[in-house]
Amino acid sequence: MTRRGARRRIGLLTCGTLLLAGCGSAEPDPGPSSPAGPAPATLRSFAPGAAGAGDAYFPSYGNGGYDVAHYTVKVRYDPETDKLSGTTTLRATATADLSAFNLDLAGLTVRSVTVDGTAARHSRTEDELVITPAIGLTSGNGFTAEIRYDGRPEALRTEALGEGGWLHTVDGAIALGQPESASTWFPVNDHPSDKATYDMEITVPKGLTAVSNGVPKGKATSGAWTTWKWSETAPAASYLTTVAIGKFRVTTGQHKGRPVYSAVTTQVAQGAPDRSVARTVEVADYLESVFGPYPFDSYGGVVIADERIRYALETQSRPVYSASFFRQGDNTGVVAHELAHQWYGNSVSIQRWQDIWLNEGLATYAEWLWAEHSGSTTVQRMFEQRYANAGGQVWRTPPGKPGVANLFSRSVYDRGGMTVHALRVAVGDTAFFTILRTWAAERKNGNATTADFVALAERISGKKLAKVFDPWLYGTERPPAPKPL
Repeated sequence: MTRRGARRRIGLLTCGTLLLAGCGSAEPDPGPSSPAGPAPATLRSFAPGAAGAGDAYFPSYGNGGYDVAHYTVKVRYDPETDKLSGTTTLRATATADLSAFNLDLAGLTVRSVTVDGTAARHSRTEDELVITPAIGLTSGNGFTAEIRYDGRPEALRTEALGEGGWLHTVDGAIALGQPESASTWFPVNDHPSDKATYDMEITVPKGLTAVSNGVPKGKATSGAWTTWKWSETAPAASYLTTVAIGKFRVTTGQHKGRPVYSAVTTQVAQGAPDRSVARTVEVADYLESVFGPYPFDSYGGVVIADERIRYALETQSRPVYSASFFRQGDNTGVVAHELAHQWYGNSVSIQRWQDIWLNEGLATYAEWLWAEHSGSTTVQRMFEQRYANAGGQVWRTPPGKPGVANLFSRSVYDRGGMTVHALRVAVGDTAFFTILRTWAAERKNGNATTADFVALAERISGKKLAKVFDPWLYGTERPPAPKPL
């Protein structure tokens, strides 16, 4: 994310320790076992999945007890009435014996739920959708859930982080936000630790465009409505999904066998936004030379004009940019930042929100690398400027443990970028760039923590790096200027 400017979840009733038959299984009760022998194979302990993913910063975000592999999201939206209706189907695997499980869904009204084709009971507790299948879900087994819902979607707001999610705009809508947004328009396990692939079908009034993630799969018009289809085949964190509905100047093409699809709102005059986003593949090719192969099946960008959104977000394969980034002219720096996230943040995602510096520090450093590549300055000069001019709050806020209120503070971005440079100085260029490429390759499509990054850097450099990472990530004073180890 580039910027310009907890909900309470309640647990479920437990099914307790039951025979499979007691949770709806067709298996017979084999009778009591011998006191000296093992418990019957059919005796299992079914319980509800956790109403949270266990993230210390956002304990109520996401859910436990299952792992989603794929979402098929089909929504129909009418900007005139601000009414959305949808059907979301998810394929998942139980990671515990579940009597019930939760999905995140903010607002909207659930009309029906099925699990493996059979009607399931459902209830709501604030932004939790609680689903109780007719038969208990056995750990290790796959299941499919389908949820039908409708209503007027609304954004979520937190005092520390602002507004995110579905926003009704002048000519349509935009779904966007971090650390959460997806739950405002479809039921989801809304935490980056549970990544999944996506198929999106967005039906809107004829004449409007609906842009989403991944590869465009065409459109079809029936009467007064057009359905736009998109497919993201690489696992994505839920906050990296998006849909932008409205009137856009669309450009398409091919690059290295992948589709390129970009859209700039007609709310802004043609010019700097169009030119900047048009350089997406040029910037991506440079970053590929540094970080390794581009990780996704498509390229592109979306520019929107809404004063409530004064940031850019690395939505997977197709970042979204506020038009405010281009008011002073062309801006490929923000493009480099959001494209760098395709490697660091999207393909390699954080396991917990505390480690957001891994995303923002590396993306900030990519801006510096791009500036040097394009001849406007050097990485060393960018570091020196940040190091000399950073305010006291940057040094008082440790980027490796910023706290919820400072999750997107300048420390996470600027001091995060300086941490990356301190690592480079400490280990030398050969080891440093090997670390970046290896991080992207070994963790592709997965999740990781700061401890994982430090371990990799030490393995590749052959050096103990606590003297680098501890003061830069966790200290509350300005560290000394970096030196080679």
